[in-house]
Parts: sequence; structure tokens; C-alpha cells
Amino acid sequence: MKHTILVTGGAGFIGSHLVEALGNKKTNTIIVFDNLSTGSLANIPNQENVVFVEGNVHSEEDIAHLFSNFQFDYIYHLAAIASVAESVNHPLATHQVNMDATIYLLEATRAQEKTVLKFVFASSAAVYGAEPTLPKTELSVIDPITPYGIDKYASEKYVTSYGRLYGLNVAVARFFNVYGPRQNPSSPYSGVLSILTEVAKQVKQGQEASFHVFGDGEQVRDFVFVNDIVQGLMLLGTKSGSQAEAFNIGSGEKHTLRDIITVYETLLETKIPLTYCEARTGDIKYSYASIEKIIQLGYKPTFTIHQGLEKYMADALVPMH
Repeated sequence: MKHTILVTGGAGFIGSHLVEALGNKKTNTIIVFDNLSTGSLANIPNQENVVFVEGNVHSEEDIAHLFSNFQFDYIYHLAAIASVAESVNHPLATHQVNMDATIYLLEATRAQEKTVLKFVFASSAAVYGAEPTLPKTELSVIDPITPYGIDKYASEKYVTSYGRLYGLNVAVARFFNVYGPRQNPSSPYSGVLSILTEVAKQVKQGQEASFHVFGDGEQVRDFVFVNDIVQGLMLLGTKSGSQAEAFNIGSGEKHTLRDIITVYETLLETKIPLTYCEARTGDIKYSYASIEKIIQLGYKPTFTIHQGLEKYMADALVPMH
């Protein structure tokens, strides 16, 4: 079967890994839609069945133009301002990208002649907020505490309601803390592990560097390797059991930041200098996932934190012992 697949944010960190996996099937045509604000053309596979279209997801005009040129079988909506801190500083601009864009895409999907086989929306563990019950299951209390989390949850509800009201084939993925190659450490949207990897690389090369720990370093997260996120997204795209439902995608493991720093130091045989700072507004202390629901669809995490970090650092060209 020949399929045309849209990946919004496909030049970004997670999106480009998804594009790579989808593009391996040569009968697929992958349309990468991105404004390159944080993504890069260098992330996109240079192959005939991958087509780059520059545009803004929060521009109704750009979305209309995109859908006038293509009819999509699958849509993976990953484009977003992915920074909680950015959403706190610029709530309105974040809302336009993280919320309005979702509705534009849903409307365009609903209007296209071809019935979409699946529209998969990339959400976040941020929707759970700071409510203390753990692990987070899909039935946990939803209580987002930042504009980022609020927009992600509102988008989720739009996506699932379009499934129920209009018969669209939809699914929602709630990402926990994703890490891996191509995560840009200099980006303000960067994940903690990409920044830590950059510091580790500098220390290993004999440069002066220090990793800033906000709070006491005892914050707990479910760090999930990007390849496992891609596996989860592709399952949600193809399994009928995902219809109009939200699914956590995590590793099923939980680690403190201090644990992670120890893994880095073990892998690199180098001490990483730390600078402790005040905890940041909006940061959640403890968050980790129950992944039982997506396991029922056939998901199986393939990377432990040690394996994931080893691969990540090898790809980041950190000399390993």
C-alpha cells in the first residue's frame, strides 16, 4: 500500500526520528511540515520519498495550502513549542502554536476527501501536573500547572472529541522525558539530558563546564529513549485499539536526576561538576509513568537508561572508554 504521511515538526528532535522510521518503507511518501524554528534540515533523511514543506502550523493559510497539495493517510502532529519555561514566559504565543494549530489541523483533516487512517497527537506528561499520586496512569487526575500543560490537555480533548463527534480516526500519545540523538543542547526547549550530555562532552574534552541542578537533584523522572517513543507512535498509528484514547509512552523505569548523573560519570569515568540553583517555577518534583495501557497494544521498551545513554553519548561523539 502507498501511503502519504504528514509529520508536523518533522525536522525536530522526535519528529525526525519518526520520519526516518516511516521513510524506511519506500512505498510511504513522508511530508515533513516545519518552520525550522528549532528543527533543522540536517535532521531530515535525504531520500526521494521524504518531502520538506516549510510552513507554520499556527497559520491557517499555511495549513490550507498544505492540504490543497496533499491528501494524507496518516497525520502525526508533533509540532509545538516544547518548553514549559517558554510557555510560562510567553503564554499567548505558546497557545497559538500548541493549541490553535491543533484545531486548524483537525479541521483540515475533517475536510479532506480521503478519510485519514489515523491522526496521532503528541501530548505530554505535563498534563498530569503536580498532583502527587504515582505512577501516572491514563486515569490519573489531570491538573496541568503551566500554559504548556494546559494547551496540551485542551488539544488532547479536541483530538479525542473529533474522533467521537465526527468519526475521525485519532489517538493521543503522552510523552514522558524523551532523550536521544539530535536533541539540541543549545535550544531553550532542550531536555535536561541533552544539556547534561553537552556538559559531559565538554568535561571529557578537558574544558571547564558545570551542570546546573535546579533544586536538590532528587526530582524523579521517567526518561525514555527516542527510539521507544517512535515505536509507541507507530503503534498508535496502526492499532485500532488506540481509537480516541490517550496513552502514556515512557520507559517504565524511574530515576532521580542524581542517579542519571551517576550513570554519566560511570560511562565516562569522569566527575561532572555540579552547580546547585533554586528550583524553577512550574517544575514538577516527581513524575513517572505506568505504561500498562500501551503495552496492551504491543509496546515493549527496548532501551534501559544505561543502554540509552550509552547510545546517545556514542552518537554525540563523546569518547567512550
